[in-house]
Amino acid sequence: MRRIIIALTGLLILAGVAVSISNKEMLLVTGRVVLLELAPVDPRSLMQGDYMALRFKAANEAFGIRPDQASLPTDGRIVLSVNEDGVATFKRLDIGAPLAAGEVAMRYRIRDHKPKFATNAFFFQEGHAQDYAKARYGEFRVADSGECILTGLRDENLVLLGSQNARQ
Repeated sequence: MRRIIIALTGLLILAGVAVSISNKEMLLVTGRVVLLELAPVDPRSLMQGDYMALRFKAANEAFGIRPDQASLPTDGRIVLSVNEDGVATFKRLDIGAPLAAGEVAMRYRIRDHKPKFATNAFFFQEGHAQDYAKARYGEFRVADSGECILTGLRDENLVLLGSQNARQ
């Protein structure tokens, strides 16, 4: 009986992982491309090893550069205005009102007293830091629900950086 319970538990965990992977893959295929401008970060943490620390201008505009920890809202969504190039700017915090044309809602989470959209770092292959040194925008895929995935970095001309630029 014990082996059956262990086997069923293992199968449930694997099924959960498979559903999560499937959802992320669907977001990569169907999600709307939204570009968020990068905000300055501490130059010492810009590139640490094989990743780049990220902060986004929209987060600064929504929550302040050094937000008051006591007044930070709970996890939620922000509303962004998206131009014809896909570049998004902060418009307002989402209060459940319908979105206007050219707007998208993007989920944020407060972690370590800092807002994050999907992640606060971009990982790249060892030895390829110079490929991302000119990054000015983070490329996200955003679902209608506001869930998002960081899929790449772009330069000031919106050109995809790194070895991923072959997909564009």
